[in-house]
Amino acid sequence: MKSLFITFEGPEGAGKTTIINMITEELSKRELNFISTREPGGIRIAESIRNIILNPENIEMDIRTEALLYAAARRQHLAEKVVPALKEGKLVLCDRFIDSSLAYQGVGRGIGIDEIYQINQFAINGLMPDLTIYFELDPKIGLNRVHQSDEREVNRLDLEELDFHIKVQSGYSEIMNREPNRFKKVDASKSIDEVYHNTLQIILDKLADKK
Repeated sequence: MKSLFITFEGPEGAGKTTIINMITEELSKRELNFISTREPGGIRIAESIRNIILNPENIEMDIRTEALLYAAARRQHLAEKVVPALKEGKLVLCDRFIDSSLAYQGVGRGIGIDEIYQINQFAINGLMPDLTIYFELDPKIGLNRVHQSDEREVNRLDLEELDFHIKVQSGYSEIMNREPNRFKKVDASKSIDEVYHNTLQIILDKLADKK
């Protein structure tokens, strides 16, 4: 199997992490050569940066500082984990990547998609996903899920008003309009089983195309 970089995007509460865990179980059964990771995080240094970014106590954080911290965590994660795995011919599944920064900081924070893209070009050095799966969900439903869940961590972004998350959703729409061929949408309002099977099929189809 040739290397493949697949990322997962979507609003808060869309169920990405749950579905990714189910996908990794299935891929393990199929004995595929892959890794599953997340952003920000995935490795020690990036997880430390994640704790700073998402800590609900850090309410005074400047929006540009936030954007730069995401880019810094992304760079270390790529250099230490993602790029080596791709060079080894592995499938890499990543919970969030550059599109999160473009949507959340670019549009949600109002910095601008192009400005955030420029910051991140230095971090990613031209590496973009082969496929991005977007979990589509009404932000209001997603936030309700977050606040009703006892298992999920409530981070600094979850505490933002609904208006912020609506802006983020519009950001994702603009990004997908710019790069329609890279994205596949999954309706995250459906049952977990339906979302899982739809997502798995998209991945299997991509793997088949890559052979």
